Amino acid sequence: MSDKPNIFIRLIAFVWRVINNTRKLFLNIIFFGLLLALLISSTRDQGVNSPDQAALVLNIQGNLVEQKQPTNPIDELTNDVYGQKIEQETLVSDVIYAIELAKDDENIKMLVIDSGAMSGGSLAKLQEIGQAITEFKKSEKLVYAVGGSYSQAQYYLASYADKIFMNHKGNVSLEGYARYRQYHKGLLDKLKINSHIFRVGTFKSALEPYLRNDMSTAAKTANMAWLSDLWGAYVSDVAQQRELTPEQIDLSVDDYLAALKSAEGNLALTSLNLGLVDVIDSDLNIINELVNVVGPSKNKMSYNKIGINNYLSYRNNIPSFDTDNTPHNIAVIVAKGTILNGNQPSGTIGGVSTSRLLQKARLNDNIKAVILRIDSGGGSAYASEQIRTQVLALQEAGKPVVASMGSVAASGGYWIAASSDKIIAQPTTITGSIGIFGMINTFENTLESIGVYTDGVGTNELGGLSITRDLPQGFKDLMQTHIEYGYRQFISLVADSRDMTIDQVDQIAQGRVWSGQKAFEFGLVDQLGNFDDAVLAAAKLADLETYSIQLIEKTLTPMEQFYRDVFNVAIESLGIEPTQPTIMNKIFGELEAKLSIFNQFDDPQNAYLYCMECTK
Repeated sequence: MSDKPNIFIRLIAFVWRVINNTRKLFLNIIFFGLLLALLISSTRDQGVNSPDQAALVLNIQGNLVEQKQPTNPIDELTNDVYGQKIEQETLVSDVIYAIELAKDDENIKMLVIDSGAMSGGSLAKLQEIGQAITEFKKSEKLVYAVGGSYSQAQYYLASYADKIFMNHKGNVSLEGYARYRQYHKGLLDKLKINSHIFRVGTFKSALEPYLRNDMSTAAKTANMAWLSDLWGAYVSDVAQQRELTPEQIDLSVDDYLAALKSAEGNLALTSLNLGLVDVIDSDLNIINELVNVVGPSKNKMSYNKIGINNYLSYRNNIPSFDTDNTPHNIAVIVAKGTILNGNQPSGTIGGVSTSRLLQKARLNDNIKAVILRIDSGGGSAYASEQIRTQVLALQEAGKPVVASMGSVAASGGYWIAASSDKIIAQPTTITGSIGIFGMINTFENTLESIGVYTDGVGTNELGGLSITRDLPQGFKDLMQTHIEYGYRQFISLVADSRDMTIDQVDQIAQGRVWSGQKAFEFGLVDQLGNFDDAVLAAAKLADLETYSIQLIEKTLTPMEQFYRDVFNVAIESLGIEPTQPTIMNKIFGELEAKLSIFNQFDDPQNAYLYCMECTK
């Protein structure tokens, strides 16, 4: 029987899906265009409503980041049509700046921590926001936290509140820190893919998923050490804010089970009994509690409030009577994400693009010092050295450089920091991972299994290198020798920069990851502190009595900036909150992200300074 009718039906179905999805896409574009027009019209006529004895709401959207990646409405709509969601991002600096402004703003009566739409944030970032909230409390204004339930990151911020409210069907989830990865060796074996690994460092475990099906003992030892440091800091901070003992926060499974049984299985009541929250109630009653403090909103649907983006827009629109036209003299350059070659968009690190930002600061006569704000687990060795070269050029121009480490500054992230005049990290910064590796996958066995073979001749053993055939032993020896040279370069660079011997560096290197606290003890960083401490250090090194900072970043296109500004206002003005990804989306998203990292790598010498443990 002919299969032509079935083929025809499948073809018609495929064409219809394309037409239908295209129709949805254009309808979304038209709708979004009308939405933007309405927003623009309303903001032109009215501007952002000014707060009047309102609550500033820390309505953090998505991930907390040091720098946002550019967004595109077409990309977001296309992904939405096909069932995917682009993660929203909130700048840590925006959150902190809003809190600082609100502290002395007579129009702001209280602070409300509502982190329900926050999907993630490293402990180092959360601590910086926590410090800002602590400063806010000195104004003697109330700080409340509200939430249906609290993830571990969300609860950290909530712990800084004077009172924590939670829905009576909610839960506080404190699971500790863990490091589990997917290992692909079994899959590679089944696909007959050969991974050729070149590395130095006992603890350089970034490539273990390609070499084995479980975590090595060395990697477990190293990971458990820094995870314990971070968890200890989390527990200590939360216990202090809640006036509890660390043991009351860090409960064993048996102790929590006993508390849950005592509450007859009620998770919310368990959290209340353990002192993790102060009030459990319905959302309606919780809103009424806030209405009692700041009054109702104009539409009477909620309490009188203003979100971060709208508040910052309002403050930026206030006429400034500052007559001091002193130019900015400390530049801040953010290096966030994987270090890749060439030009990369904002929110990522490019060997060329980030180097240009540093060069721009060097050529600006008004700039007297530079803060390199690092939030990176590394990447290309070639690109990392390009960036470090520009750091040296700044110093030769008489402009001191302070490396300010955020959540992570490891491997290549540490490489670009090593030559700075001063390195400042937070106790919970993930750093170190001083090691190097290379990897090339070949598919000769995979192709042979389907009847495809590669053969030929060449005048040299290295001629005709290809992923379709095995690597010559001579090339493997060359690669390993080069990687060993790169490792010696790395530890020599650290030794020279940190006034240590090569043996001293080697003992704490070997690709091992450390917490900022341990790195400080070992001499890998000069000072424990936050971004404000980095600013003070830069001013001191440059002998500046008065100073102000200027963020130097890759300029967004007018369309990108327009979209970002309007989209931020739309989220708050229309009450839009990003939906949380499903469990399956999280699992496949994480797997895709891990596998795509090596896809991005394009180092010309196949050498990488990258810390896989340091990424989410």
